[in-house]
This record gives sequence, C-alpha cells and structure tokens, in this order.
Amino acid sequence: MTTDVDAAVAAGYVEFADREARGVSPAYERLAHAVARDGRLLALLGTVPAAKRQPNLLFAVVRLLGGPVEDPAAFGEFAAAHWPAVAAQLRTRATQTNEAGRCAALLPVLATLPQPLALLEVGASAGLCLYPDRYSYRYGDHRIGDGEPVLDCALTGVAPPARRPEVVWRAGLDLNPLDVTDPADAAWLDALVWPEHTHRRARLRAASTVAAADPPLLVRGDLVDDLPALAARAPAGATLVVFHTSVLYLVPAPRRAAFADLVRTLPGHWLANETPEVLGHGALPEPPDGTLHNVLALDGTPLAWTRPHGQAVTWFA
Repeated sequence: MTTDVDAAVAAGYVEFADREARGVSPAYERLAHAVARDGRLLALLGTVPAAKRQPNLLFAVVRLLGGPVEDPAAFGEFAAAHWPAVAAQLRTRATQTNEAGRCAALLPVLATLPQPLALLEVGASAGLCLYPDRYSYRYGDHRIGDGEPVLDCALTGVAPPARRPEVVWRAGLDLNPLDVTDPADAAWLDALVWPEHTHRRARLRAASTVAAADPPLLVRGDLVDDLPALAARAPAGATLVVFHTSVLYLVPAPRRAAFADLVRTLPGHWLANETPEVLGHGALPEPPDGTLHNVLALDGTPLAWTRPHGQAVTWFA
C-alpha cells in the first residue's frame, strides 16, 4: 500500500528527474524515475529522516559503496540488498557537492566589487569555490586567465568580466568541512559528481590541486552561531563577501531566515546563489527554460538566473 510519505518521496524523485537531471544526466534521470516507481525503495527511504531522502544523496551513497548507477534494475537490487549500509551513509552524509564551476556564475559580481576581497563561504564543503582568483574562465570567445581548471559559462545579458578578483583572505564555514588531501573525503566529493560528467570530475581534480597547494581556512560550525566570529577574522582594508551557492535549501526555514537577518548586519556584501523559493524573492522574470535555475543575488537584490553547476548565467534585463 502506498503511503503519503511514499507518494511525497516519489514526487520529489520525479521532479528531480524532470527539472534537474533531464538533458544533464540521462543515468540519473532514469534512476530517479525508477525509484519513483519502486515501492520497495520508497518504503526504505521512508525509514530515514526526510532531509536524507533526496536523490543526489542516495545516488552518491550508492556510488560511494560501489553500486551500479547506469542500470536502474541493478541499482534497485543493490540498494535494497545493502540497505543497512546505504541507510547508515545516508544518515551521516550530506550533499556537499563542491562544484568549482559555480565560480563562473559568481565572477561577474565579484569582479565589480571594491578590491581586494575577503571571501567567506557558508556551506563551503572543501572550499573549492573560494578560489575565483586562481581559476581560468571562458565566456564564449572571452577568456580570462590561464591554467587549470578552465570554467566554461554561457553568459547572456551582461558583458563578461574584464578581470579576476583580488582575494587576500579566504575562509569557509561548514558543519562538516572536507579536506581534499584526505582520501575518504576525496572519494565522497568524487561520488557526488554525476556519472556522465567526466569534465566535472576532471575539474574537481584540478581545483583540488589548487586548494591543496594553498589550503583555505575551513571552520567547523553553524551558519548562524559561528558566522560573526569567523567574519570578524577578515583582514581590515578588504571587502568582506559572505557567499553561498546551492546550500540554504538544506537549512530549515526558521534557521534560514535567522541567517538572512544576520548576514545583512555584517560589513561588506552578501552574495547568494540559491533556488528562487529559498530566499523568497519577489517578482522575478521568467527563467530561460523549465530546468532548475538558481537566482544570483547581491545584498538581497536578484541579478540573474544561473544553472546549478555554473554552466550558464542569464542576466535580468
């Protein structure tokens, strides 16, 4: 018998397939639809907390455990047969996708702020988005910087940045910071990359090399309780930028609101890159298409639609 919980979980997997995976990851689109129809898996997912039932997390955990993700039937058999191990990982893991490509969406704003910058990322994972000054970018025919990784982004509605920012301090806040030099943490970061995305996997390795050579300050802590103390460590004379991307949807609404209230009281700027419902933006223009888009906002003012991995930015008119 299908329960209300089963139906809600199934609906979430269908939405993921249609809005996030379609046209981006055929394997995950197939898996998400298969899970939505699999009563056995829906019932098992109902035994873990609601926040731990999300497709990205389940698929990454199965990949981490060596399970198949290309064949939905084999995936279902593996997940059910190994459910105690899968459930244990679901309960302790979080979707800490550390996509350096998101820097390409942030750069058009970071390059215009008063330099130099002190960057503080909330939900930093391993801190790979703290290096917008070290990566190279390609906006169509416009190239910025050299070296690896090269971040490609389709930018429309605004001129591409003329330069990379000058960063004199970089710090991250996370409930469970990851270390790119730790094999277990590196394996989890790799598992979070979608199966067909060999370019993202190569980008992860290149960005990890950058971070390992000059590790950021990563602090284990809460985005409300511990943010002021970390922000106070930013050097004088630098513009503090507190930023986050695809993080706040994981935070309960009351805590999210407390964070938004707090970050507005800090000196400097607040740069957010989240889905539109997360921060409750008012009227927004129509997104470019029906796939999942984030809203890039500076100090609460929406500026552009962005794709989740930084692959496209559409500036508001």
